[in-house]
Amino acid sequence: MKGFGNMTEMMKQMQKQAQKMQKQMEDAQRDLKERVIEATSGGGMITVHMNGKQEILSIKIDPEVVDPEDVQMLEDLILSAVSQALKKSQELYQSEMGKFTGGLNIPGMQGMFGG
Repeated sequence: MKGFGNMTEMMKQMQKQAQKMQKQMEDAQRDLKERVIEATSGGGMITVHMNGKQEILSIKIDPEVVDPEDVQMLEDLILSAVSQALKKSQELYQSEMGKFTGGLNIPGMQGMFGG
């Protein structure tokens, strides 16, 4: 029966480690929400700020790029800047969460931890 005591202690230690890791991941999630990524297009005419949780915080448009005769160009510039911001934000997220998975891309992990 002595072996069961060791097993119980080992399970307690594993549970403590899991709780510690969960807390660290929650802290990392909060940190990602505070980190701001900037992306631009059109030589800086469009600027998008997004946080590490893929939330758009702001879009700045230089008035010089607003041409009522060429709305398509403005739309393309905005789309480009948003796409760049999203890519940078996703890379930041993967980098930060990769610390907990040893760099493995675990399907569904983003959804499990509020991503």
